[in-house]
Amino acid sequence: MLTQELSRIAGQLAPGATAVVDMMRLSGGASQETWAFRAVGSAVDVGLILRRAPGGWRQADGAAGLETEAAVIRAAGARGVPVPEVMRVLTPEDGVGRGFITRRVEGETIARKILRDAEFAHARTFLAEQCGGILARIAKVDVAALPPLRLSPARQQLDDLLRRWRGMNLHKPVFELAFRWLAERCPPDPAQPVLVHGDFRNGNLIIGPDGVRAVLDWEIAHLGDPMEDLAWICVNSWRFGALDQPAGGFGSREQLFAGYEKAGGRKVDPQQVRFWEALGSLRWGIACTGMIDTFRSGLDAGVERAMIARRASETEIDLLNLIAPRA
Repeated sequence: MLTQELSRIAGQLAPGATAVVDMMRLSGGASQETWAFRAVGSAVDVGLILRRAPGGWRQADGAAGLETEAAVIRAAGARGVPVPEVMRVLTPEDGVGRGFITRRVEGETIARKILRDAEFAHARTFLAEQCGGILARIAKVDVAALPPLRLSPARQQLDDLLRRWRGMNLHKPVFELAFRWLAERCPPDPAQPVLVHGDFRNGNLIIGPDGVRAVLDWEIAHLGDPMEDLAWICVNSWRFGALDQPAGGFGSREQLFAGYEKAGGRKVDPQQVRFWEALGSLRWGIACTGMIDTFRSGLDAGVERAMIARRASETEIDLLNLIAPRA
């Protein structure tokens, strides 16, 4: 069905294309569907990616909306952020559902390979600084060029997370300690909120031997504090075992911060980044904890959510190391 519907608009996706072939559902992307395919013709063969609402039309909870996401990607790309080119935002007349189509960007997203394979050895020497520079460009996107986005400052995020945690009716002393620690150190709302990607980390970056080729998954983009993005890539869960390389498992915080400031980002406040790193660790720990209920409910027949739920204990260790770091 998807192949037939997309073939009807093939020529609008790639001039000269008459059909689409090799439709393949990609793994990952828990909240949206992602499909790879090719638009082909007698002299055309273009790799494309379809990002679509679940089932075609159902909007994922908490997402900004796929049309909004496509607009944010275009605005970020205009500012020099490496992103996939948006080829088409779907319309109801297309019959495919809600979503958008981008040009496929070749490269790797699997952290284990990026952090270990020899192919990426040289890239690992500059990835942290490069990521800092990209985050500076994201923060400098003209807010007036963006679609309406939610404002999400630190205090609001902390209060929302606490309400979610209380609603789960569970008890973890480390989480309670973290909430108190964060409440005492919550930074003020930014005077000038900027674009925040919200999920800038390994897994959402396409990387090649030459470094970052594209930033993916802008569905939770919002306006807020740029220190949030700098901290999220440093959360221990996204280092994938490379504990001595805080920035994504491939570099230091100092390299990340230097890249950010060198590209025109505001001066980094390490303590503010530490706050956001702790908040990110707590958020991920609560998300992991909640996944066991989804598994038990039978709504997800796989064991992936149950396996992720076990990682909540890792975030407790991470939080203690952030709250009371040892020399």
